[in-house]
Amino acid sequence: MELAKITSKGQITIPASIRKLLGVKDGDKVLFVQEGNKVVMMNASVNALLEAQREFQGMAEALGLKGEQDVVDMVKEIRAERSNGR
Repeated sequence: MELAKITSKGQITIPASIRKLLGVKDGDKVLFVQEGNKVVMMNASVNALLEAQREFQGMAEALGLKGEQDVVDMVKEIRAERSNGR
């Protein structure tokens, strides 16, 4: 458990151990999410990635992608279609 003091401007310094845990550094953004009567702080970039993963969950199977090579082949096919003006 860590403790931080709020300044008169509503600012806090996030303890180094918490910054390390979240994987945030100078200039990064953090996200505050209310969960019941608690507020959880998260690395905004990591949260965006997790949301994208949730949104795409099951899409690979629906598209018939079974491995990394299938993805590479699909990207090549899409690039070829776009370069041919389709």
